[in-house]
Amino acid sequence: MAFAICDITPGTRTDHAVNRQLLRIFAHHFINRGICMQKKVLVIKLGTAVITGEAGKIDQAVIKKIVSEIVALSNRYHIVLVSSGAVGSGKSFFKKYKGTITERKAAAAVGNPMLIQLYHKYFSKHGITVAQALCERHHFSNRRQFLQLKETFGEFWTNDILPVVNENDLVSNIELKFSDNDELATLIAIGFDADKLIICTSAGGLLDHENKIIPLVEKIDTSVLGYVNKEKSGVGLGGMLSKLTSTKLAASLGIHVIICGLDGVHPLQKALEGQSGTTFLPQASNLKARQKWLASGSITIGGVYIDKGASKALLNRKSLLTVGIRKVKGNFVAGEVIQLIDESEVIVGVAKARLGSLEISKQIAHKNIIAAHADDIVTF
Repeated sequence: MAFAICDITPGTRTDHAVNRQLLRIFAHHFINRGICMQKKVLVIKLGTAVITGEAGKIDQAVIKKIVSEIVALSNRYHIVLVSSGAVGSGKSFFKKYKGTITERKAAAAVGNPMLIQLYHKYFSKHGITVAQALCERHHFSNRRQFLQLKETFGEFWTNDILPVVNENDLVSNIELKFSDNDELATLIAIGFDADKLIICTSAGGLLDHENKIIPLVEKIDTSVLGYVNKEKSGVGLGGMLSKLTSTKLAASLGIHVIICGLDGVHPLQKALEGQSGTTFLPQASNLKARQKWLASGSITIGGVYIDKGASKALLNRKSLLTVGIRKVKGNFVAGEVIQLIDESEVIVGVAKARLGSLEISKQIAHKNIIAAHADDIVTF
């Protein structure tokens, strides 16, 4: 946005008229366009199991209910809807479907337009236009592309358009795929500095050992992870462990996370009010936008294992030297975001690598060689 700075001499016949004109311009901008800056961002992720029936087809009654709630919430939030269900919608069109990677990609290509048409059908009844946003990992790992993505979403919200997001399965490289839509929703929530992230699941929340929903979790630790059943659901990619992994990252960066179901009346509103599902309290975070972008790349295919000395240095805001790296995980090039893993196999942070994986491997024994600069490191 550009502003014209005018030199108006007080007391002239034109100063009041020009000031009134400027005020009208500013009012028009901030009321009609700038309002998008005033609303907080809410990311809603719908799992396959909560929007499909036993036969794998989309339950239109559920979609209709969710659409009504999202319309109401859009008065208070800028909303991103991350919706699974494309593969489930498209797989019935394939003979002898077995769920291979190739079959999933093809099923998603068939199911995505069906899914977006369904959302268009119900949102249009409320006067809301939907936009299909098919994302790939490089949209988040490349800073310039991420900023372009963020700017595009801002344009959606300025024009009251709701983005419906899914992974671009057809062209996504297998090695660079999101692990599931829980991860995709989390990356969006972190990168867009969301206030809240709602993950909808058939479990209805985090269950204790008696299969009762735990209403509040202050911090995800080993005792909380102990409640997780490691088995995945039969229709989606991610189980509760995946959701908790994503939730832990989001909450550590100051995002209010809720895992809930879609049963009953107004399930999203009740979840936001703490009346249903499991609420995960956000942790204090003073990271800047660029640091949050770095953190959003924390679930990557590349990383380095660091020793105790390096772990201590990172906490003191020091750069990561190759001498503090024990071994390299995966293949990556300079400029990519990588995981920093301590001796206990815990991800303690992320960094924008100054060197590629091959070069780091060659330089591990050398001192005073920077693998990642302090300004490009975020610790958890």
